[in-house]
Amino acid sequence: MPKIGMEPIRRRALIDAAISAVGERGALDVTMSDIAGRAGVSAALAHHYFGGKDDLLFATMRHILAELGAQVRPAIAPLAGVDRVRALIRVNLSQEQFRPEIIAAWLAFYVEARRNAALGRLFRIYVRRLHSDLLSGLAQFDRPDAIRTAQGIAALIDGLYLRRALGEGVADSAAAIALVEDHLDMALARSTHRA
Repeated sequence: MPKIGMEPIRRRALIDAAISAVGERGALDVTMSDIAGRAGVSAALAHHYFGGKDDLLFATMRHILAELGAQVRPAIAPLAGVDRVRALIRVNLSQEQFRPEIIAAWLAFYVEARRNAALGRLFRIYVRRLHSDLLSGLAQFDRPDAIRTAQGIAALIDGLYLRRALGEGVADSAAAIALVEDHLDMALARSTHRA
């Protein structure tokens, strides 16, 4: 007989185990049995809750994106202009988000989004939301400069994640934030010089 109230706890344990397993071994090398073992449940129960590995990866990325959103919203809500953009950069590259296992999950997400329609939709939602949030803080730029700057910041964030996942790039969260803020500062200087 299933224990009442255990489903959310087990689902969360499986998501945490998926993050850990993907962080350690990569998405392609991880099986549902590996993840279930880490979570302390049977493979059958993992399949019962999530169906298959793709469904679990989808739930894992939704969880990671929900946590990111829960950190972004209060960080940017009271801010406007460039302060809003800086807050977005700092949250997206915070120590919480720039952990190796989260970065590995993102790498798997990038790869799987190309072949899995549901993950592809989730990725496009993330991209549009980040772009929109960045543009909302770049209102002092003319529209083409705002778009180019937002695209550059988003590309730097994604690139820093990819390089970190591959063991390259900057050493830590603070260095990543500084690099992206340098890009923002250069864009601000260009914008001010033109005005």
